[in-house]
Amino acid sequence: MSPTPVRKLALLIATACLSVNVVQAASLAPDIAQKQAQASYREYLDLLSIPNDSIVPEDIRRNVTWLEEAFRKRGFATQSLDNDGKPMLFAEYPGKQAGRKTVLFYMHLDGQPVIPAQWAQKSPWTPVLKQKAANGNWEEIDSAKLFAGAVDPEWRVFGRSSSDDKGPIMMMLAAIDALKAAGGAPAVNVKVILDSEEEKGSPSIAKVMQAHRDLLACDAIVIHDGPMHATNRPTLVFGNRGAAKAKLVVFGPKSPLHSGHYGNYAPNPAQRLATLLASMKDDTGRVTIPGYYSKVRLGDAERKIMAAVPDDEVALKRRLGIAQTDKVGANYQEAMQYPSLNVRGMGAAAIGDKVANIVPDKAEAELDLRTTPDSDAAYLGKLVEQHIVKQGYHLVQGTPTDEDRARYDKLASFTYQSEGGNAAGSPIDSPVAKWAYQAITGTFGTNPEPVRIRMMGGTVPTAEIVEVLKVPFVIVPLVNADNNQHAANENLRLGNYTNGIRTLHGLLTQPF
Repeated sequence: MSPTPVRKLALLIATACLSVNVVQAASLAPDIAQKQAQASYREYLDLLSIPNDSIVPEDIRRNVTWLEEAFRKRGFATQSLDNDGKPMLFAEYPGKQAGRKTVLFYMHLDGQPVIPAQWAQKSPWTPVLKQKAANGNWEEIDSAKLFAGAVDPEWRVFGRSSSDDKGPIMMMLAAIDALKAAGGAPAVNVKVILDSEEEKGSPSIAKVMQAHRDLLACDAIVIHDGPMHATNRPTLVFGNRGAAKAKLVVFGPKSPLHSGHYGNYAPNPAQRLATLLASMKDDTGRVTIPGYYSKVRLGDAERKIMAAVPDDEVALKRRLGIAQTDKVGANYQEAMQYPSLNVRGMGAAAIGDKVANIVPDKAEAELDLRTTPDSDAAYLGKLVEQHIVKQGYHLVQGTPTDEDRARYDKLASFTYQSEGGNAAGSPIDSPVAKWAYQAITGTFGTNPEPVRIRMMGGTVPTAEIVEVLKVPFVIVPLVNADNNQHAANENLRLGNYTNGIRTLHGLLTQPF
């Protein structure tokens, strides 16, 4: 019996609703992803061979030129965004549709400085392929193995920016190649911005984005930076701490003094600095400065999210070589939700072969303050400054005058400023978060579940980007946690490279 017109309409509506509910990312099969990975390895090695420290504008321009050609080859329209000789690169995939959401993918093309002598290879700019030997050390193997035959997912490419952040850029290009090879098209409008100064704190990102606000307009931002969770499970991050730097100088006599003649008489600024720094934390590692943690509010929902992260803290302590952790949070994830106060360097006089028997004239400490969305650099820096004054110090600008020295027993200077970005957070249930979760589970399934991290400890310029574009974001790390980023022997695990292509393919093909 034929259905009535009313029933036909009901069936059509039901079918349409079902279609909407089941639309998901087009999962890229592992073997296809591996094929695309192998097809892109030559470009990957070529890109890693171009030095990219952003203090060298010429090298940054060489990277931009190379990447611009790579994106154009895949059909992107590109534009070099002026930035005082160190341009950023914008790329947009063709076929933009008014009815689709636009996603801006952020990555960076610059890298950390290198000390070649610290690397276990000819040069940080000559990428090499390595496998782990029976004794646990990494040994170099012929890179020709990348282009023929099976590739072991545990092999790694070593070189500066192999993971941070040229690896994710190449994964994006390979994912586009996979999409085009299958005759497909993105389910979202795709824009890409490649930062040229991320490793220097992205000092110009807000200015550049403001100048090109219409060009970069989007509905959401996906940031591909930072490491995945240590389990290497697909990872989503919804915030990052910011960074501020501070310098504390404690002054002693006007010039270094003979310790035999003046020890026990002239106060030693190194000793005073040590005492002052010690007054800022207790033996459990908690900052004792009043109000330092008071703005952080963690409820049951937040703690539930953090408890679900599969951290192996026993293994983490073993890897770090520590017996006990600081007691700022109940666990690693909770510790990352609070602002930190870290002594990153201190000194008073020469040591080692150049040591002298003196009472130094001053002692200095460099600090970094990791900020949170509710506790910014201005707030934390002011608290530290107030604490120093409460310890009996008179603060000066620059070098103390003779009048200062005659009047005040304890003299110091303290300066602080934001360094490389403010903290930022995005709701775990925002539209972009749900979209990214659907894309990842559509690609990898839900057994196990993706790891969802409320806020990671590292800093990326999320806040500055979001402040200009006023849209939500999600961070989707793609590289192995033990990649040695910022250090010697930086590397990328090839299993992560292949899975990164699958992740990006899923994001590109997931309707928003």
